[in-house]
Amino acid sequence: GMLVHRYWGKRLFAPEDYPPTLHSEGWASFNGPGQTLPEEYPAYGGLKYIDPCLKVSFADGVRDSDLAFQSASMSDRDHGEHLVIELHDRAYPLQVRLHYRVHAQHDILERWVEIANLDDHPVTLERAWSAQWHLPQGGSYRMEHLAGRWLDESQVISEMLTQGIKTLESRRITTSHHHNPWFAVDQGSANEDQGDVWFGVLAWSGNWKLSAEVTDFGSTRINLGLNDWDFAWRLVPGETVITPSSFAGYTNAGYGGASRTLHDFIRDRVLPHGHKLHPILYNSWEATQFDVEETSQARLAELAARIGVELFVVDDGWFHRRNSDHTGLGDWWPDEDKFPHGLSPLIERVNALGMDFGLWIEPEMVNPDSDLYRTHPDWVIHFPTRPRSEARNQLILNLARTDVQEYLLEKIDALLSQHNITFIKWDMNRNVSEPGWPDAPGDPRELWVRYVQGLYRVWGFLRQRHPDVTWQSCSGGGGRADLGILCLADQIWESDNTEATARLRIQEGFSLVFPANTMEAWVTDANREKISLDFRFHVSMCGSLGVGGDLSRWSGEDLKKAAHWIALYKELRPVIQLGDQFRLRSALENRFSAVQYLSKDRQEGVLFAFRTHLPEPVQLPTLTLRGLEPQARYEVEGIADVRSGLSWME
Repeated sequence: GMLVHRYWGKRLFAPEDYPPTLHSEGWASFNGPGQTLPEEYPAYGGLKYIDPCLKVSFADGVRDSDLAFQSASMSDRDHGEHLVIELHDRAYPLQVRLHYRVHAQHDILERWVEIANLDDHPVTLERAWSAQWHLPQGGSYRMEHLAGRWLDESQVISEMLTQGIKTLESRRITTSHHHNPWFAVDQGSANEDQGDVWFGVLAWSGNWKLSAEVTDFGSTRINLGLNDWDFAWRLVPGETVITPSSFAGYTNAGYGGASRTLHDFIRDRVLPHGHKLHPILYNSWEATQFDVEETSQARLAELAARIGVELFVVDDGWFHRRNSDHTGLGDWWPDEDKFPHGLSPLIERVNALGMDFGLWIEPEMVNPDSDLYRTHPDWVIHFPTRPRSEARNQLILNLARTDVQEYLLEKIDALLSQHNITFIKWDMNRNVSEPGWPDAPGDPRELWVRYVQGLYRVWGFLRQRHPDVTWQSCSGGGGRADLGILCLADQIWESDNTEATARLRIQEGFSLVFPANTMEAWVTDANREKISLDFRFHVSMCGSLGVGGDLSRWSGEDLKKAAHWIALYKELRPVIQLGDQFRLRSALENRFSAVQYLSKDRQEGVLFAFRTHLPEPVQLPTLTLRGLEPQARYEVEGIADVRSGLSWME
């Protein structure tokens, strides 16, 4: 009755070519078959000492589970046609349904799990992961993953997996800046262009966990799912819990092939507007910070329109009593002193200049100095007996509560209904502390999951009500970057670090998972004394181009250059945002790096080459382009600046 994994890798010619099912009696008296066989979805119990996918406690005190295969069938409910494998506990009415959906066009497999309590007594879930991904038996594997911190996100880590368990996780109620729920694994010899690579992600925007285990019996498996740290779910009789989806794939085209597969899948199947070209935006934060009012914003809008910007975004500081980061969060209506006639006159002015209008919000947060907090101090995440730790002078609203959700829906829906707003930057500028929910209807530790479900409900309702709005996920930069949020958001603010040379590494790591159209990248004044405006534009043109510098300080020559690069980007952005991406030379180790984009029809391409901190004299290496039609003749245009370069071809 044990469900055992057989194969994951290159598609073989015939069914009989696949490896046979493994059999084992275990290893001596110390390890049962569950230790030596690649069980597909192991639960904690019996003579197994591997990292399990499921941990359950029953009402009578039994704290393990013994799952046996019950049935397999095809279903077309909810997610389209897919395979459902049903497991049952041998002694208790606990049902575990494993779901497998093939996205054949992209060669991606999606997995998720339903756990149902069919008993008359409650059951406590202590771990419920989405999938265990088994790599071919007996190999030695290297894993790439992303690590970092605020201002230093998406740094690529590559390391050999050895016996034991390698754990990556977030305990912060968001995806986090520090790790990302993505992995790519090879056998130590794959590179950007060739080699077997197995890769996967978890579509979840809260606490998550990745467990990469190499057993003492030559098997390697990677678990992905909800983090079981401080987690419990009281599964009442008749209740079902559904885990987030894990998506995974295999390619023999190296890490570049894995990236391009994910990019296509995200654009085609995940993003709300996956093939919509993103406009060039200007964000006024660096120019005015909290000193936001109609006159200064209108002046900046005029400068932005002059250089070809298509979307003008007002950042933090526009709402009720928001004069610093100490006040106002939670009170989502225009400040009466800064905007005595509301936002409409500014929006109309921006629209008259030929630009759309966007707005920054931070709905999940509240300042203690706000009307909302004074009215509802119980709405924040807190323990009653502990001080409420503030970060950036703010606390986190408990989005697990339906009354908090309804408040946010009312306020943000009113903003969007009453104004011509086409873009929302949704920010979150701190992580959780004192994760309490004093009046929780179930186990208070359900907060970790119910918070994210509440976030998805609010965002999803607003998307439905305002389908033409473009949404950006921001969490102090890349603190919430995952496929779960990209079902709702159209793009991600990858990092608050806008220094161009630092961005090269950040953007490269980001590109391992996410396509260029999801990456908002600004040209700012960071390190402007040492880095040319041309270089800064080229770096930001590698994604969805934006401008964030103080235009009132830019010279006439700067504005002229900006208008030139923006006009060129408008020509090139279909290739950059929607084409295939090739990382020709890595910015991780080289002072000369390059990235190439190619249209799907192979007719047009764009090449960026960046030279950083290389003194003269230097002989730069030849760049070999990728993906071109071998028999075609391409005409190359562009510039020949050895410090930063851009060329395009058709």
